[in-house]
Amino acid sequence: MILQDFYDGKSFDAYEFFGAHRENGKMIFRTYAPNAEYIDVIGSFNGWNGGRMIQEGRSGVFTFVSDTARFGDLYKYRIKYSDGNAVDHCDPYGFGMELRPASASVITDLSSYNWHDGEWMKKRTRNFNSPLSIYEVHLGSWRTNPDNENGWYTYSEIADRLIDYVKENGFTHIEFMPLSEHPADESWGYQNTGFYSPTSRYGTAAELMELVDKCHQAGIGVIIDFVPVHFAVDGYGLNYYDGSDLYNLPNNDVGNSEWGTLNFNHSRREVACFLQSCANYWLKEYHFDGIRMDAISRAIYWKGDPNRGVNENAVKFIAAMNTGLHALHPQAMLIAEDSTSFIKVTASAEYGGLGFDYKWDMGWMNDTLDYFRVPPQYRPDHYYELIFSMDYFFSEHFILPFSHDEVVHGKATISQKMWGDYDKKFPQVRALYMYMFAHPGKKLNFMGNEIAQFREWDEKREQDWDMLKYPLHDSFHRYFTDLNRIYSSYEALYKDELNDMNFRWIESYARDKSVYIFETGLGKKKIISAFNFSDNDYSEYIFNVQGKRKITELISSDYDYYSGSSRRGENEPAVYYDGDGDYSRVTVHLPPFTGVMYLSEE
Repeated sequence: MILQDFYDGKSFDAYEFFGAHRENGKMIFRTYAPNAEYIDVIGSFNGWNGGRMIQEGRSGVFTFVSDTARFGDLYKYRIKYSDGNAVDHCDPYGFGMELRPASASVITDLSSYNWHDGEWMKKRTRNFNSPLSIYEVHLGSWRTNPDNENGWYTYSEIADRLIDYVKENGFTHIEFMPLSEHPADESWGYQNTGFYSPTSRYGTAAELMELVDKCHQAGIGVIIDFVPVHFAVDGYGLNYYDGSDLYNLPNNDVGNSEWGTLNFNHSRREVACFLQSCANYWLKEYHFDGIRMDAISRAIYWKGDPNRGVNENAVKFIAAMNTGLHALHPQAMLIAEDSTSFIKVTASAEYGGLGFDYKWDMGWMNDTLDYFRVPPQYRPDHYYELIFSMDYFFSEHFILPFSHDEVVHGKATISQKMWGDYDKKFPQVRALYMYMFAHPGKKLNFMGNEIAQFREWDEKREQDWDMLKYPLHDSFHRYFTDLNRIYSSYEALYKDELNDMNFRWIESYARDKSVYIFETGLGKKKIISAFNFSDNDYSEYIFNVQGKRKITELISSDYDYYSGSSRRGENEPAVYYDGDGDYSRVTVHLPPFTGVMYLSEE
């Protein structure tokens, strides 16, 4: 790292300088604390007796060289403030930490793991024209370990069974909720103290590298959740690090977040380097294929509120960080969780955008789930809520998310949200998921969605896998897997999504019937998706498609082996071609609460 780049906010490799590193046979500790009176390094290698760090001039950079410190040793920085207090802090750039509630940093060797994913790294893309179906996972509660008092498997122990499951279910990528160190299990990793430290709950840095490596060798991409907006208030972390508001905004009105955390001061160049170097660290050192950035709305607007105005410094930082990350990792995905209507989130900074590759479509998610809560007799009044998503779809690169946030805190799981009693929910949730996979946009589902879990997610309990012994859940699981495989098998469902010629409404005015039909694809093979979201049975529903087409049913949510009432093939569409070949008239059967996909070929 060039130190002047750090002061100028340009460094993306600050972690290679700060922290604890072995250089020329000795361990060198460096930290940035410009307002500290003095700093001692205390650790297991010196009996927790202070070794005084040296500051060069007024650089703010404190250094200590140890002949005895080794990889695996614990350490902290004891920082003397100008007010006379001395506080022990973990290393902001530490590569490992103790298990909570302990808080020391661990000297960690990042070069000890031997990677085997060279072919994957050469061929991976940002998936603009590839299927992208993401399985969002909280690693501690996907499966629990009966031999661990906290129920955790290590990164190594869980790798093979998670990879096998993801492949069997047709997902292309895994997205891990934050794996950086955090003090409270209940925060799910979103309130960090060790931004550069893989959480010790699940093992070591090398074990996390092994997990990612195995995913790549199995053809599975891996995305990491990253929190660039706020940090935990715990006194041993970034809070009041050198006796000043070094990392956070000093104004409590905007400095305190709604989650009881502190908001980063993105206008400080040293803070910008800390965060953008951290993002680069996860991509470079752990080979992650993408970063999903949390709470970007709180970076765009002060406290996420458009009425407070745009946070220009934070917006400028996000755009600069994404530009730099794309230059360093042109094949890695940068994904924004953003619920605002701020424009050009996925446009490059060169064209005035924030530089993300994808944005979560929170509007689609909310409108869709709200629609399915409504009793069928009132759905005509909400008909155009499902039309609206395509009015703005081509403005950004979107991912359609049914994430962890939608299945906790009294919101009910995706399946529970459906109108009606237990039996009525299943045909609707099957139709909902076909709508999701047919609708343009990449896909993301939180663990448990694929088995129609009915219990809200709890980070202390594993998923209710025993639900699969019940026919409705087992058949839904089979159906979800089939949807995933169809999605990945037909280019019309994922390629050229931002070409506005790729999508065409066939039926978007059947308000009283609650029927929607649309066509996707640019090639000779297109996909027609038809939905009846009412409780009426339409035995002969007629629509027209352009050209002389062969229409074949691919999948129906009403098949009997998905616990529906139809047998495959018995409802094959009837197709009539007009004399001039201008259009094909198609007659189909649409049972209540049903979605059907058809292959349309010239």
